[in-house]
Amino acid sequence: MNPATQTIRRPNALTSILNDRVLILIILFLAILFVFAKNQGIASLSFTARSLIQISPFFLLAILFAAYAKASGADQLIARAFSGNTTAAIFAASLAGALSPFCSCGVIPVIAGMLASGVPLAPVMAFCVSSPIMDPEMFILTAAGININFAIAKTITAIGMGLLAGYAVLGLQRLGYIRQPLKKATGCGCGQPAFDAQVPIKIAWVFWREPTRKNEFITQFRENGFFLAKWMTMAFLIESLMIAYVPAETVASFVGIDNSMAVPIASFIGIPAYMNGYAAIPLISGLMELGMAPGAALSFVTAGAVSSIPAALAVYALVKRSVFLLYLTIGVVGSLFAGYLYSLIQFFYKGHLYLCSPKNIWSEELQGNR
Repeated sequence: MNPATQTIRRPNALTSILNDRVLILIILFLAILFVFAKNQGIASLSFTARSLIQISPFFLLAILFAAYAKASGADQLIARAFSGNTTAAIFAASLAGALSPFCSCGVIPVIAGMLASGVPLAPVMAFCVSSPIMDPEMFILTAAGININFAIAKTITAIGMGLLAGYAVLGLQRLGYIRQPLKKATGCGCGQPAFDAQVPIKIAWVFWREPTRKNEFITQFRENGFFLAKWMTMAFLIESLMIAYVPAETVASFVGIDNSMAVPIASFIGIPAYMNGYAAIPLISGLMELGMAPGAALSFVTAGAVSSIPAALAVYALVKRSVFLLYLTIGVVGSLFAGYLYSLIQFFYKGHLYLCSPKNIWSEELQGNR
């Protein structure tokens, strides 16, 4: 009986690995490198391993935080941000979205439940925009992978774009332009039940005393860790090639400080090129080392976060097309404004806000393999 069970499970495990496109891309990526550029393959593998080791303390802290929030039930506190006066709720939702530990997919049951229970669209839209841009995990990894100033700027941008989205929707609703914004059926793409605002929140801060919550913590820790590890690995591999083969002059000419169009170029490139917030961290770090302007970098990550496939699908699954297009428009406009404002701050302070710019200690090793 046990051998039969094993023969059933092994193909399933193998299938799950083969269906993971990121893992397949990593394997193909390294195979191609070692076949056509062995020296660069060794350098890229070394760079990736050292980068992962360097960021591992922050990586572990981020995963522990997210798993704890989920297992204890503290993540459900986010729903309380949507209660009360609509104007005040927009601010609360923008702040909560930027500080919540939800991923783009995990936020679906929250916003579905809120909309279904009659919560106004304006604070929900504020949360939808701010949530994918920043969360506690991303803040920790951004501070470690780029610098603390950029992480703070991105957090402020997430809150600001949430406010822009919320008050824009509220204004349009009062003018009569947005009516019946929801689709007939709303559901959760994660297979999770919709959040019920009427059910009391039960928080177990000492979650390990309950077996179910303890298992939830272990599951979340394992799944989040695997998800982040594979994307960070892929991103560091790409960064290694950028450092080795992309001329700094090319980067500077398109998205450098001297190009007045750097911010809009980065914003529109970020829409199709953005993978996810975690993978973007080492990529942005590498691009900034090659001359990318900080304002352009901020515009890239904010536009990309809002328009990324998981975040966009979370909104598209719930609201009508006109509201979805408004969501994307706010993402682009907000990212442009954030990029120009951050560039202006850099100009007035002559770079004092960016004294901690990342310096990659392995760049010389990689550049030697050009």
